[in-house]
Formats: sequence, structure tokens, C-alpha cells
Amino acid sequence: MKIARLRADILAGLTSSFALVPECIAFALVAQLNPLMGLYGAFIICTITALFGGRPGMISGAAGSMAVVIVALVVQHGVQYLLATVLLGGVLMILFGMLRLGKLVRMVPHPVMLGFVNGLAIVIALSQLEHFHADGGWLKGTPLYWMLGLVALTMAVVYLLPKLTRAVPPALVAILGVGLLVYLLDLPTRTLGDMAQIAGGLPQFALPDIPWNLETLRIIAPYAALMALVGLLETLLTLNLTDEITQSRGHTNRECVALGAANVVSGAFGGMGGCAMIGQTVINLSSGGRGRLSGVVSGVMILLFVLFLAPLIELIPLAALVGVMFVVSQQTFAWGSLRVLGKVPLSDALVIAAVTIITVFTDLATAVLCGIVIAALNFAWHHARELYADSDIQADGSKLYRVHGTLFFASTTPFLNLFEVADDPQQVTLDCRHLSFVDYSAIAALKTLRERYSRAGKHLRVVHLSERCKQLLKRAGAHD
Repeated sequence: MKIARLRADILAGLTSSFALVPECIAFALVAQLNPLMGLYGAFIICTITALFGGRPGMISGAAGSMAVVIVALVVQHGVQYLLATVLLGGVLMILFGMLRLGKLVRMVPHPVMLGFVNGLAIVIALSQLEHFHADGGWLKGTPLYWMLGLVALTMAVVYLLPKLTRAVPPALVAILGVGLLVYLLDLPTRTLGDMAQIAGGLPQFALPDIPWNLETLRIIAPYAALMALVGLLETLLTLNLTDEITQSRGHTNRECVALGAANVVSGAFGGMGGCAMIGQTVINLSSGGRGRLSGVVSGVMILLFVLFLAPLIELIPLAALVGVMFVVSQQTFAWGSLRVLGKVPLSDALVIAAVTIITVFTDLATAVLCGIVIAALNFAWHHARELYADSDIQADGSKLYRVHGTLFFASTTPFLNLFEVADDPQQVTLDCRHLSFVDYSAIAALKTLRERYSRAGKHLRVVHLSERCKQLLKRAGAHD
């Protein structure tokens, strides 16, 4: 059993490493960096997070979401400032994990998760279209037909091979099989070597060559904070998805610390920043990768490609890698979310659609934050409407209000409207047995209610407050 597990992890790691190479090169080029920076970042980040992270089976590397964040920094200030930004971003990630803030991912609603997955699936598919460009335009004629045919062949192998055998990952067979076919028949199609030359040496330790002063901090701090935010969001959401696929539970804070440490090391050795990569993670998991070894193999193979295997790796046809990523996109997209759009509340359907669209057209951080805001506002709106009260006149002529619900910023106005101050008797009692005070707005609402009764020459008595509510009111000076 252990040998079978090791074999599955090794093959899965090898498969995901093939998918990592073109993505990391492409993201480095997007950030206007040397492709080797993307490969070094992938090797370092993938290996360290696999060894020490909180989610075995997850693949991390130089991610496109983080590459987009730092384009302006590279253009304006150069590569050395980028490396310093990666270092600082890594430190912020470590602090996030050490403060045990990883649990905040629990606040991400399920509709936001669905939108995140769908948006990234579309982004993965759209990013492959770049490989259908050559010499500043779209492929035409015979090159286009060969490209489409090889992509279709790759996808067919990935889909059909599991029906015959599951002894080897179908994506690995597809990549190697199509690559061998192209090489033996000398087919006219673009290869990985057409993107960039990946041969190089070992990454060298060197601190960024910048002035270490407050002015530099002022320049890099905003980019580092945004890089850390985007990286943590994508990593923690991918961790959640991995938990669902594997039916197991990862450790969010440990993953944050490991990711931060990996980014610090990457920046110190001339690599890009990075985070979890959902496409490569799906490839690894679908290929049978479940242990830490799969991630370690994937990372180490990137380094071996650079040091020794570049001539062979550069022969891999881009069509094979594009075909695999198209399958990943299809498998990543939550197709079930389309079927439930008409069955779930309109607000949840809006969140799914909004997060998907914003992820495609802007970035992940903006999409997730917008989704959380929409979901939170919807929750507050509906929760505020659940506040209600019943009242009756007591034997001594006083009036008793029993309020049910939660008093917070969105429900203060409905709360105040429950009371008929002008028509109430001189003595009024507010029973808070079923009422929870959440924030300062709740305290302010109670003070306002007391003032209204006081101005009317009447007395309001509050009873059955919970200990927590008493403490809140006492600190605010609103409790007798």
C-alpha cells in the first residue's frame, strides 16, 4: 500500500511539474521578468510549501494573480524592488499565520467559493488562448489546424484513458504521448522552447540591491500588502477546495506561515512571489497526488528541468499542455452552480455571478472581497427584518415589551419603531431575554430609546440582560 501511494505521488508530481513550467514562464513574461525567475520561484515555493505547509496535495508556484499585481512596480522601479517586495510580502504572510488569522477563511460564504472556482476556471481557459498567437496575430491555416488537432487529441487521451486503466495519470500519458508523436513525425507545431529557453544554473542567494530606508519601504509596502492579500486569499480558498475534493482537513495557519517563508526564500534567491495554483492542484489531485511527496517531486522536477533536462522539456508541444489545461478548466468549473442558480435565493445567485465576472475581468482579491460584502449586506438586511416584539399591559398598569432578535447597526431603526412612546403608560419594561446586543449601534439605540421615554416623562426599565450585554452597556455607561 505504501509503495502504491509513493508511486501515485511521484507520478502526480511529475505530471503537475509539466503543467507548472509554461504557466510560470508565462506569468514571468506578464510581469516583464526573466522566465528563470518564474521557474526558480516555482521550485522554491512548491517545494517548501509541500514540505512544511498545512495542506498535502496542494501545488504552489509563481502565480499569475500575483504577477499582475507587480507589473507596475517592475516597470517603474526594476527587478530589485520586486525582490524586496516578495521578501516583505512573505513576512506579512508569516505574521498572518502566526496571528492565527487563517480561520478568517471560514467567513467566505459558499456562493463566493463557487464564484471563485468558476472565475478561475474561466481565467485558466482564457489564458490558454495566448498559445494560439504567433508573430503578433492568431494562428492561421495549417499551424492552426495542427494546434487544434493536437489539443483535441490530448483532451481525448485525458478523458478516455481512465476508462481503460488508472495505473498512470492520464494527463502524464497525454503530454508524453503527444510530445513523442510530434517529435517522431516532425509535426509543424510550437513547443515549449518557442516560449523561452529554460536552461540555467542553481538559484544564487543575494539580498536585493536597493537602499534599505523608509523611502524604499514607502514604495514597496503597498505592493507587498496587496501581494500578500492576493496570495493568501487564493491559497486559503484553494485549500478549502482541496479539503472538499480529498474529504480531509488542512491547517490554514500552518499553510500561511509556510507560504510566507517560501516567498521570503524565493525573494532572497531571485525568484518571483507565489501562492497556491488551483489548476496545477487539480491536476495533482486528479492524478492521484495526496501526500507531501507529490508537491516535493513537482518542485524538484522544475529545478531538474532548468539544470539538466531543458533540451528535452523544450521539445514538449504547447498543444499538449493547452489540452491538459482545458480539461483542468472544465473539471474546475462548478457546473452544478449553474443548475442551482434558479433554485437558490436571488442574492446568492447574484454573489456567484458577481464573483465569477469580477474574477475574470479584475482580480481575485477584488472579486472575493466584493462577494463577501454583498453576502454580508444581504445577511444584515434579512437578519434585521427578523426583529420583532410582543407587548401587553401588566396588572399594575405598566407595559411590558418582549423583543426577539438581534440588535445591531442594521436593525436599530426597526427596533426603535417597535415602541409607542407617546401612547405608553408611565412605567415601561423592556424584557431582553430574547434580545442580543451586538455592537455600539445597539447600545446607542437603547440610549436613544431611554431618552425618548425620559423626554416624555416616563420611565423605561430594562430586565433580563445577558452578562455579555450588561458588560457592553456598562462600558458604554448605558447600564443602571
